[in-house]
Amino acid sequence: MPTSNHRDRRTGSARLIATTFGLGEILPAPGTTAGSLPAALVWAALALTLPSARLLLIVTGGLTLAAVIVGVWAAGREASRRGAEDPGPVVIDEVAGQWLCYLTALPFIHLEGDPALFLVTAGGFFLFRLFDVWKPWPIRRLEQLPGGIGIVADDLAAGVLAGIVLATGWRLILG
Repeated sequence: MPTSNHRDRRTGSARLIATTFGLGEILPAPGTTAGSLPAALVWAALALTLPSARLLLIVTGGLTLAAVIVGVWAAGREASRRGAEDPGPVVIDEVAGQWLCYLTALPFIHLEGDPALFLVTAGGFFLFRLFDVWKPWPIRRLEQLPGGIGIVADDLAAGVLAGIVLATGWRLILG
């Protein structure tokens, strides 16, 4: 049986992960910006430093998967601790959704040169924010799923939709 100290560490870890190292609690922006903007900046930094688009795709996929798996657990635990279905400070779901946006679009775009990276990063950020706030059908329905799954699932759907729109726009406008 876990000790009280062990439970406290798990609760503290869940809070730290769910709030993305406290950003959801300290940033004066809405929760979705507090999670998605740092995620976009981390992704842009990776895109600038990793030597190939293939490696960027692999790393983005790994980070997204980790954010989803750990995020479902942490978001559910933190929501339960706070007694709320989807507390504002919980932003790990936005991190996962933002990274999934880039992961969805990346196979269909070319990140050659700084202007392209800026356009993809900014476009993905704004599109994800749009779909995360708007929540068109069926995204809003996903919030009804239980616990951390419901907290994260709608952001993943918004991320996929944003990534599809980003990739489609990229192909139509820039070929």
